[in-house]
Amino acid sequence: MKCNADPLVLKTLAALGVGFNCASMRELQTAAELGVDADNIIFAHTCKPLSHLSFAAQQNVLLSTFDNEAELYKIKEHLPQSNLVLRFRCDTALNAKFGCDVATEAKALLSLAAKLQLRVVGTSFHVGAACEEPAAYERAIATAKLLYDEGKSLGFAMPLVNLGGGFPGRKAHYFAPIATAINAALAKYFANEPIEIIAEPGRFFVETADTLICKIMGKRVVRHASGEIQCILYYLNDGNSGSFSMSRDYSNIQHFRANADKLDMFQSILWGPTCMSADKIADNIYLPNLNIGELLVFPEMGAYGLSRATEFNGMPLPKMLYYARQTV
Repeated sequence: MKCNADPLVLKTLAALGVGFNCASMRELQTAAELGVDADNIIFAHTCKPLSHLSFAAQQNVLLSTFDNEAELYKIKEHLPQSNLVLRFRCDTALNAKFGCDVATEAKALLSLAAKLQLRVVGTSFHVGAACEEPAAYERAIATAKLLYDEGKSLGFAMPLVNLGGGFPGRKAHYFAPIATAINAALAKYFANEPIEIIAEPGRFFVETADTLICKIMGKRVVRHASGEIQCILYYLNDGNSGSFSMSRDYSNIQHFRANADKLDMFQSILWGPTCMSADKIADNIYLPNLNIGELLVFPEMGAYGLSRATEFNGMPLPKMLYYARQTV
C-alpha cells in the first residue's frame, strides 16, 4: 500500500485477492474499506502507536510485526491475542531502522515473548529496495531457519516466513534468478518443514504500471563563448516534491519528436517547478532541443511516486488517467 496508494490500483489488487501490508491506522482503514479480509492483512510496522494498535484490535487484524522489547509490552497490554512475526535485520542499508540483531537480540526477544505468553508465529525480513542480489535472499532464509529452530526450542510454532519486499519491477530480468535463489534456499533450509510463505512485492506489482507525462513549462539555453550550446535547462511541471520524490534511473526518458535518431542531442538538466534549489530531477542526460509546451514521458513510475508526492509551493499533483487491457 505504501508503494502506490492510488485507489484504483488498490481496488484492482484487492479484487485479485492480494493481501496487504499496512503500517498505520489509515492504511488499515483503507484495506477494510476495500473489503480485504483481516486475515489477509499484516500490520507490519514494528513501532506502532497505541491508538493504531487499538484500531487493529477493533478490526481483528492480528498478524503483527515486532523487533524490540517495548513493542512486545505494548502488544501484551493492547493486543495480546496477536500472531507475532519477528523481523530481523539483514546486511543491507535499509535495515538500519528496522529489524532486530540476530546475534544479540533475537533470542532475548523470543524468550520475552514466551515469558509474556504471547504467540510468535514466524519471521520477517527485507533485503532492500529493488534488490539485484539473489544471494541476499538465501542468506536471509538461512537466518530465518535459525530463528525457526530457536523458536521451536521455546515452544513456538513459527511456520510463517515473510520474504519482505525488494522484488524488482522495472528490471524484470532480475526476478527469475531471485525466485530461483528463494526456492532453492527454502528447499535447502526448510525441507519437510510445514512452512507458509508470504511476501510484500509492492514494487514488483506497480512499478511498470504508471507512466508519467510532463510538460516543459520553461527553458534556458546555456552557451559557450563561441555561441555553441553547452547545455539546456528544462523546467517541468512536476518535480522532487511531486512524482520525482525518489531518485531513479531516467535513461529511458521519451519525447514525441519524430526521427529521434537523426536529431542533434544536447546535454540537458531537468528541473522541477518549485522554488527549491534542490528541485533537480536529473542532469547529464541527452535530449533534442525541445520547445516549451512539448512533453516528456517517464515510463515505469508506479513505485513511490505519487504515494510520496506533495503539493509544495502550491504545485498540483498530476491528473491520473487509467487504461486496462482487461477487466477484473
